[in-house]
Amino acid sequence: MALTQRLEFRQTQSLVMTPQLMQAIKLLQLSNLDLSTFVEDELERNPLLERASDGPEAPVAGEPSPERSDYERADDYASGSDGGGDGSDFAERGDSRFDAPAPEDWINNDLGSRSEIEQTFDTGLDNVFSEEPSETAARNAQDAAPTAYTEWGGGASNDDDYNLEAFVAAEVTLGDHLAEQLAVAFTSQAQRMIGQYLIDLVDEAGYLPADLGDVGDKLGASSDDVALVLTTLQTFDPPGVCARNLSECLAIQLREQDRYDPAMQALIENLDLLAKRDVVSLRKLCGVDDEDLTDMIGEIRRLDPKPGLKFGVSRAQTVVPDVYVRPGPDGGWHVELNSDTLPRVLVNQTYYSELSKTIRKDGDKSYFSDCMQNATWLVRALDQRARTILKVSTEIVRQQDGFFTQGVAHLRPLNLKAVADAIQMHESTVSRVTANKYMATNRGIFELKYFFTASIASADGGEAHSAEAVRHHIKQLIDGESPSAILSDDTIVERLRETGIDIARRTVAKYREAMRIPSSVQRRRDKQSMLGNALKAPSTPSERTSSEKSPDRSRDTASA
Repeated sequence: MALTQRLEFRQTQSLVMTPQLMQAIKLLQLSNLDLSTFVEDELERNPLLERASDGPEAPVAGEPSPERSDYERADDYASGSDGGGDGSDFAERGDSRFDAPAPEDWINNDLGSRSEIEQTFDTGLDNVFSEEPSETAARNAQDAAPTAYTEWGGGASNDDDYNLEAFVAAEVTLGDHLAEQLAVAFTSQAQRMIGQYLIDLVDEAGYLPADLGDVGDKLGASSDDVALVLTTLQTFDPPGVCARNLSECLAIQLREQDRYDPAMQALIENLDLLAKRDVVSLRKLCGVDDEDLTDMIGEIRRLDPKPGLKFGVSRAQTVVPDVYVRPGPDGGWHVELNSDTLPRVLVNQTYYSELSKTIRKDGDKSYFSDCMQNATWLVRALDQRARTILKVSTEIVRQQDGFFTQGVAHLRPLNLKAVADAIQMHESTVSRVTANKYMATNRGIFELKYFFTASIASADGGEAHSAEAVRHHIKQLIDGESPSAILSDDTIVERLRETGIDIARRTVAKYREAMRIPSSVQRRRDKQSMLGNALKAPSTPSERTSSEKSPDRSRDTASA
């Protein structure tokens, strides 16, 4: 074969990722909050974009004009005019409500002498008017309820600007609460600076970092000064705050209750043994019997391991669903988008046409042409995004009809490919649509990815089971076990195979750990301990009274 040079024309197809296409893909996977932020940025950047509600709204027929308030219309009626009329129609009707004199008429009228006035009232003026009218008027004005929002100190406002949230008290944070106590506890400016620095290090649970060795170097203070301030901070409210670990937090609370004796100190210093429920070792270390050890453990359980959570923290954002699923009248399901999460933007064509007539510079023409193109693209991309979300959600509801009708036990195994083939889209598109999107159903709010679960084979060769349904079945088995017959992972595997679910033991262990369910050994200890405490508790009031009065001799011996 000879090697020669030649020119050829070849026609091929390839996907070109334009900037608009890349941003459209990005829009598809944004959550409703991120989408709102993106649209707000575009509205500030693009002069041809505007919100759908920015334009003037035409008044509805039959309703009064919003520019004129009810008080102004009442004044028109009182003055005998109706939106600019001369009021002659009221005079013809003879309505007595509109025969009132002008406001200045009563001032010009002569009331007559004192005797004439008393004859008119048929009594003396002393019985009609108070001796001290100024004091009475001031008292009445003071007792009267405020008639306007401004009298409450809220500033000038009208009914449209009235907001109940303005009266809600601000939530006190843990840092503010500690700072108020710091101003009272210390008089030295240096100690206040150290204390404020330590308060800034306290996390939401009320804990300080375990290592505070570099605090003195950063502030130029000695370690003794830092330790002195820290000791004072640990006496602040709530008890247990500013601790560096759990043991110190519990010890602070016990000192506050005057219950930190040597036996309790030994228990606090060996919390790892308490977590393992090594009662024998704890009893030897504390020097108490089983009854006293049970009481000590009960006291620790009543303490607060995270005292800082009592105060205001940053609020978690409530999940706003993108799709609503409601039962339909025909027995099916009605799927609709949440219109509150869809930004409404329009392209101002009128403004663009006016600018096109006046612009002469090429740079300005190019700028506004790009703005017009971007605005048109954004409106189309938002519409396409909404249609795609609705299409994918509708197919998910169709595939998982058993879940909506009968619950999580009937959740079918589903993957992206099944949905993509049904709606004739690519799997990557379905994956982007289901990211950060939520669906409100009759069984709660779920992320769209929740409905895509792996399949587990059936033991009898029938239809496969959803992994989420198997997790639910495992949880039901564990919740229904008795303290005397704890189910091991092997027993759970046998129970599941009896119901037609073929699953391995390691898979059961993985699902159990994912649901934060302890092992069978730990569950047996917990349930037997709870059962023992219930049996030891006094059942009658007399028994409870006698148990409260009985002295704690072993604790007293340990304290001595």
